Amino acid sequence: MLTSRRLEALGNGVFARTDQAKQAYRENTGAPPLIDLSLGSTDLQPPVEILQAMAAAVEEPSSSAYCLEAGTAPFNRAVAAWCQRRFGVDVDPRRQVQLLVGSQEGTAHLPLAVLDPGDRALLLDPSYPSHRGGLVLAGASICSLPLSRERDWLPDLDAIGPDLWDQLKLFVLGYPHNPTARVGDQELLDQAMARGCRHQLVIANDNPYVDLALEGEAPSLLRSPGWSDWGIEFFSLSKGWCLGGFRLAFAIGAEPLITALRQVKGVVDFNQSLALQQGAIQALTRWADWPRSLHGVYRERRDRVLSVLRSGGWSCSTPEMAMYLWLPLPADDEIQTLGDETYARHLLQRSGVALTPGSGFGTGGQGWLRMALVRPTDELEQAARRLVAACP
Repeated sequence: MLTSRRLEALGNGVFARTDQAKQAYRENTGAPPLIDLSLGSTDLQPPVEILQAMAAAVEEPSSSAYCLEAGTAPFNRAVAAWCQRRFGVDVDPRRQVQLLVGSQEGTAHLPLAVLDPGDRALLLDPSYPSHRGGLVLAGASICSLPLSRERDWLPDLDAIGPDLWDQLKLFVLGYPHNPTARVGDQELLDQAMARGCRHQLVIANDNPYVDLALEGEAPSLLRSPGWSDWGIEFFSLSKGWCLGGFRLAFAIGAEPLITALRQVKGVVDFNQSLALQQGAIQALTRWADWPRSLHGVYRERRDRVLSVLRSGGWSCSTPEMAMYLWLPLPADDEIQTLGDETYARHLLQRSGVALTPGSGFGTGGQGWLRMALVRPTDELEQAARRLVAACP
């Protein structure tokens, strides 16, 4: 056998499968144009000054060189200043901050840094696919903590008994939550962090949507007592600053966790280009409040698409977070029997609209579809009308 057993456990990701379905649809020359709402890759553009800072820095010879850890010091200081302004929390830019090539790098490498094969880790279900992927690659024994509509997509921490808490080495959360678009609350992270301190358990929160809560205030692990002992939080410039393709992110956490993450990273890759870091520094300093300017755009998109879907008979709750709708399959026996992945392909073929099947985020997502609000409002309304027409 040429490949490892890890790959068998990893499987083929939902986004890769959906991409294959989209490619097959594009090859059907007589079909309506594809409206791709399967990825959280926004059509909105970042401030032009950020791109200009990157373009100017590209011409500097240093931008063509490898960037070792010392080269990230200006970026780390910008992160520390942003953290103090955003959360009122002081962090050590040298010991508690780590630049990442996208937050997925952090969520994939952290399990390698803190787990031995067979160690037990707790994971929300559903959750973003790379959270599970990182645990699988590390050989973790994964325990699922189910989320449900009945509990408003929030976990019941009391469902985990004391013995299991003692056995766990890592608990991976992600609030605001993708795919359910639930913002979550600070009390949940506080309770999780308290258990981390009590049971000597690493608590990780993936937080790329921290500035995109449309209702209420997004929680942060950095506001939870004990984070600097057993916590780590991942942030990204992909969503709030519309810089997804530039792969700019960072982790803030307990010094031993940052050191361990840095050690893994040091044998896997170098840091992002200094030119891209200059753009990130501009985003975190001069444009720190800019993500909030997107709220009105996403709120309008959300409300207008919901109006079309609801008028066509779809049952849709109002998401608290920008970028996504979390849609249950229509209450039709035949559709329910098909399942979400088959029905997503069916909708793609009949409507030309690509959605993500909820089961790709875990068994807790079975029977659901995720729609990304990443096209102009008129196009999103057109997509919603197509979906309504494609349903029985």
